[in-house]
Amino acid sequence: MTGKGQSLSALLQKSSIDDHEEILQACNASRKQSKNDDGALHIKVVALLKLDRYDNALQVLVDGGRGLADQARLENAYALYKTGQLSEARELAKDITDDRGARHVEAQASYRLEDFERSASLYRELANTHAAIDDEENDIRINSGASEAQLEWTKHGHLVQKKKAGREDLEAFETAYNAACASIARGDLSQGNFLLKRSKDLCNALGDLSDDEKVAELLPIQVQQLYVLARLGDLEGAQSLVQDIKPDNIPDASTQRIAHHNTTCASANISNPYLAHRLIHESKPIPITDKLFTVQSERIAENRLVLDLLVAKYHGVAQSTSKTLLQNSSSTTSSHVNNLSVLNAAAEAQMRAGKYAIKHILPLLEKRPLDVGLVMVVVQLYILTNNHSSAATVIESLLKHLEASTSPNDQDVRFAPGLVAAVVSLYTLQGRKTQITAEFAKAASYWRHKSKPPKSLLQAAGIALLDSRKPEEQTLAQEIFTTLHEQDPSSKIDTAGFVAAHALSSKSVAKEAEQLTPVSRLIAGIDVAALEDAGVPQPKPNADALASRKRALDEKPKPAKKR
Repeated sequence: MTGKGQSLSALLQKSSIDDHEEILQACNASRKQSKNDDGALHIKVVALLKLDRYDNALQVLVDGGRGLADQARLENAYALYKTGQLSEARELAKDITDDRGARHVEAQASYRLEDFERSASLYRELANTHAAIDDEENDIRINSGASEAQLEWTKHGHLVQKKKAGREDLEAFETAYNAACASIARGDLSQGNFLLKRSKDLCNALGDLSDDEKVAELLPIQVQQLYVLARLGDLEGAQSLVQDIKPDNIPDASTQRIAHHNTTCASANISNPYLAHRLIHESKPIPITDKLFTVQSERIAENRLVLDLLVAKYHGVAQSTSKTLLQNSSSTTSSHVNNLSVLNAAAEAQMRAGKYAIKHILPLLEKRPLDVGLVMVVVQLYILTNNHSSAATVIESLLKHLEASTSPNDQDVRFAPGLVAAVVSLYTLQGRKTQITAEFAKAASYWRHKSKPPKSLLQAAGIALLDSRKPEEQTLAQEIFTTLHEQDPSSKIDTAGFVAAHALSSKSVAKEAEQLTPVSRLIAGIDVAALEDAGVPQPKPNADALASRKRALDEKPKPAKKR
């Protein structure tokens, strides 16, 4: 048995990628001579994996018994991963210690299972140790960038260590593409568009790819670029890309589905919503090994519901969205659930606005008082009818419900940056400065002691509290900017806030003040005299305030007529 195993190993070492069928024949011949030749079976498994015959490889591993399973654990994990058995692949790879190959399988399985935090962590570990094979370092950089881009898409950007594309990201089209995706997920569409163009140029410049291979690599880049151009409002550029993208030429089913979806939605030739509805719903099934990520499938589902509304399928949309909302009855900041709330309201109002919509949507709010998406719809409808006081009443009712709850999730929703921003914006419309600072003070007090507070919210709160005349709020502003400055001394905003908060109470901020851009440079080129001559613009009186004044005047008792 040993001699035969050695001859097979020698054959495997001498073979090229085209010799694997020959290796299989040799393994089968060896099995006829010795039924217990685990070495030959192991080599057979490797050959089958090289030939992309993953199901066959798994069958050999199952038939080979415990001895082969122990000998070929990494190959087993890889075959499980390639056949879509991701959880089993990850658990098996996790149990294989001190093996870089196992870490790669675990990282890839974690990525497909959408555990992007674990995937990114594993790639960081691999990057910090010596690469075992050629091009492994480049593969790690590519896969690490993909994991971090997915963290951004799934609203876990605080876990991403690198927020800007580096020089190394601009050297390969794959890394440039991943950096583009991360920028797009953060909302930086212009930077994302630039990086996508860079990725296309790098791909076109490759000399070791055939024309067909370049087309296959360029299509996903173009599909992403189509999305960006549509979001940027560059309809002419988007239309040009629609003509170039041929979804049927894309080999993997998930990217093909997205390409078909994006080209249909962006095509100027499809102005008929009924035609668009039919085309969007015409799609091939996606195999389990190439399924869409959750963020992708959710957006496609939402767009399909929008098209259902455009073809007046109101009852169907109301029913399907209500079913999902009943399963997610607690408050949430999930964009998908809140988008479904908006679509549900649109269906109930039959795509109408104004008083008609308010009349039909308010009963839903009585049933779902913690539905953030529904509350935002009602608030927006009231603002569109210039009824700011009713909008404030609705959003304040949500805040009271959330504050009364003992659920930690409800408290996180209560002080979610987006909800706080909506409340502050509404108070700004009404000129309610006291309530603005009070809202910021409550939000800052809540988040300051959390492990991962939203920095942008704390900065906005600190800036607002600096203008407060209340000593406790000024003290809170000092504490906020002291913490932020200690965490990131290079941040100009945090340093300026730190200096402003301590300027009157401490002389020890002179060193920090020197790091800021001098005032003379900030106002260079500004004609101060002209600004003074033009005067200070005064805000227009608030509509709600005028209305209340008018009501007060009208309600004054009229003098009695003399008889």
